[in-house]
Amino acid sequence: MGHAANPHTSTTRAGESHGSAKSYRTGFLLSALLTIVPFMLVMYPVLSRPSTMLVLVGFAVAQIVVQLVYFLHMNRSSEGGWNLASFVFTLVILFIVVALSIWIIWSMHFHMMIN
Repeated sequence: MGHAANPHTSTTRAGESHGSAKSYRTGFLLSALLTIVPFMLVMYPVLSRPSTMLVLVGFAVAQIVVQLVYFLHMNRSSEGGWNLASFVFTLVILFIVVALSIWIIWSMHFHMMIN
């Protein structure tokens, strides 16, 4: 009962799983890919600006999911609901930061173009 199904992962007393070396490698490779592709799209534009921005946002969301799953070990099997609470808190903070950043940038652009 005390051992995980995978012998290469370890668990804490609360039952939370810590990833294996393969899991960390997979997470690292996905993170690197999700960073390099948007960088190349910006450095060597092949799409229109709105399309590039949409792709960048999609890759950013995928990057967040990869970070949460492979490095923070967020899954549905957590005890006590702490994973869900921390995930919701992360989403709220992320929304606040992104929304306010867009508002500030738009406001600065608008006011700089008037003068």
